[in-house]
Amino acid sequence: MRDDELLARYPDLPRDVEWVPLVHARALPGGAVEREFYESIKTELIARLRAVLPVQGVLLDIHGAMSVVGLTDAEGDFASTVRDMIGPDALVSASMDPHGNMSRRLIGALDLATSHRMSPHEDAPRTRTRAVANLVRCLRDGVRPRKAWVRVPVLLPGERASTRDEPARGIYGRLSAIEAQSGIVDAAVWIGYAWADEPRCSAAVVVTGTDTETLLHEARALAQSYWNARADFTFSVPGGDADWCIATGLASSARPYFISDSGDNPTAGGAGDVAYMLERLLAHPDLASGHATAIWASLVDPDAVARCIGGGEGADLDLAVGGAFGSRHSAVTLRGKVVRVHRGDPVGGDIAVIASGGVRAILTTRRKPYHFVRDLQALGLDPARHDLTVVKIGYLVPDLFAAAKGWVIALTPGGVDQDIVRLGHARLLRPIYPFDPDMAAPNLAPELLGR
Repeated sequence: MRDDELLARYPDLPRDVEWVPLVHARALPGGAVEREFYESIKTELIARLRAVLPVQGVLLDIHGAMSVVGLTDAEGDFASTVRDMIGPDALVSASMDPHGNMSRRLIGALDLATSHRMSPHEDAPRTRTRAVANLVRCLRDGVRPRKAWVRVPVLLPGERASTRDEPARGIYGRLSAIEAQSGIVDAAVWIGYAWADEPRCSAAVVVTGTDTETLLHEARALAQSYWNARADFTFSVPGGDADWCIATGLASSARPYFISDSGDNPTAGGAGDVAYMLERLLAHPDLASGHATAIWASLVDPDAVARCIGGGEGADLDLAVGGAFGSRHSAVTLRGKVVRVHRGDPVGGDIAVIASGGVRAILTTRRKPYHFVRDLQALGLDPARHDLTVVKIGYLVPDLFAAAKGWVIALTPGGVDQDIVRLGHARLLRPIYPFDPDMAAPNLAPELLGR
């Protein structure tokens, strides 16, 4: 996004401030960003910024967990480059996702930082508005905020830290009260990103403001509460292996019944090409025979979709699906009838639905998360009329959560496996929980930054 299209992303910008749009780029998570592309976007942004200098402030609307080939702290590099361009006097405010990583380098380049306080992130627009308001207020009042930063050596999958449940609900619920204190501008907690292998990956706390004593006290208290609760973070609903989830869902009378195929969740960074859960669905006798029914959303496999399009609706096909992007899981045989072909989806590209026994499997040419019931209904698939709806996701996003009468999390394999310890991280800053479950209590004294 650039120019007016980018300004339109922020409908609540204060009208008495001159806002200059630079550039904003995003992609569905999944793998590392190519270094050449990252450098091209950074170069463009810096060139646009240079052209309008001097500026009083910069808003960085970032996630915080971008992996770039050849870098170990992409956002730290990016923010430092912006800081070097604008100089020490302008203020930089960042709006972030709590599943990003707040590194020492990144917070050192920022003056203000805030993150979502809800997981799922229903408050993402509110977070951007808060980051803007903090920036404008500090500029108007001549405030040079200081920052109390604490790295908390805990790394958790986001699905274990939903703010629908304790302890995350209580920890995040304290932030607005801390922020309301005199001398405090903002308080934020980062969970970190569990599926990258970089030294910066960990939880972190940042409290920003002018009252040094209060900053340090509140930052340490938040960090200590997070550390103390490290073993209490858990899934919102029961979790188990794929076969257990299938059996549990079929035994339940609740409909719609959702199963999170969590290990290959594309919005967490999964490749979207793992067919393991499809294999387990087809292996269940009631589903294989059609006695029970299930929706499975979805698998990216361009070649398989092309064959479906070639055969057309009604065609009987024998496909080997899975592993299109190289995920190390066996291909799965999918024999069935093409019951729907949808061309030109803006996210998923061409899409096909294959009926095999009682299973309806969605195949796409590009990775597509299915976060809305309406996206399934557009393919002729209604969760309320099927026994199971299996979606590649972690915790259920609001639309699916509102629809679900029953729900479990399947601990399936994939790039965003919930069992992070078995993934083989090699570059984390150790010790860190849960990789080192018996580690000694860490020093959680905040580092005070800023002038």
